[in-house]
Amino acid sequence: MNKISAHVNNIALHHTIFALPFAYMGMFLATDGLPSLHDFIFITLAMIGARSTALILDNLIDLKYDRLQPRLAKRPMVTGDVKTPEVLILMFISIILFTFSALQLAPICIYLAPLAILILFLYPYTKRFTFMCHFVLGSALAMAPIGSYIAVTGTINLPILILGLGVCLWIGGFDAIYGSQDEAFDKKHGLHSLATKFTARRVFPIISVVHFISIICFIITGYAYHLTYTYYIGILIAIITLIYQHSIVSPYNYSRLTQVYFMRNGIVSIVIFIFTVISISAK
Repeated sequence: MNKISAHVNNIALHHTIFALPFAYMGMFLATDGLPSLHDFIFITLAMIGARSTALILDNLIDLKYDRLQPRLAKRPMVTGDVKTPEVLILMFISIILFTFSALQLAPICIYLAPLAILILFLYPYTKRFTFMCHFVLGSALAMAPIGSYIAVTGTINLPILILGLGVCLWIGGFDAIYGSQDEAFDKKHGLHSLATKFTARRVFPIISVVHFISIICFIITGYAYHLTYTYYIGILIAIITLIYQHSIVSPYNYSRLTQVYFMRNGIVSIVIFIFTVISISAK
């Protein structure tokens, strides 16, 4: 059980809360109603496979830096509770799960699967050469609603891309805030982030604008899909949550940048998804 727990922590399974509701949102928008059980099951499995692969790759590729970072001293791969051969096996299983699930969905999915895996593989390396790495991570999460929409319809349109952009900016923004506390460490080791480019102090106003744009994207999505007013109640809750999250962390005080802080961000995806379902049901 300790070994299983270590692997669960290694892939931060509880952080699935950030992406999975948006994947389900893409499904409901694609059908403008209740998606089939078949699509629901295989999109969920594809998400689990893709996300597990992403976290394993990130932990493997960044392991040499994580071992030098005191803040990450308790990570399972750093402590040795999880061994490299074990995570490679788990990653292989995760890729198979993702690929098998893609085969069960719209035919185009299996052709797009390599592109998705490429983005997951690319992200950990982007901090070596660009301060925009946070938004590459956001792009990976943006695949959740876009991918599930494609999985159901076999097509793509502008509104779902706008939703994906909103997710990208929302996730990328919080990753930039999280990464800003490592400004000194990243500069010392030649890593890149918004903080190393503009300083941590300037990251916060920049991300306030980024998150404002993400909210605009969510609003445009509701308008484009003719969602009812109940959807915008969810957006209002998301706005209040984002304002609160920005108010309790600053470049001078990261003490509240905890797991609770990040799980609270999950409220945004859950709330927007729930009110999307309510809105679609009310049509």
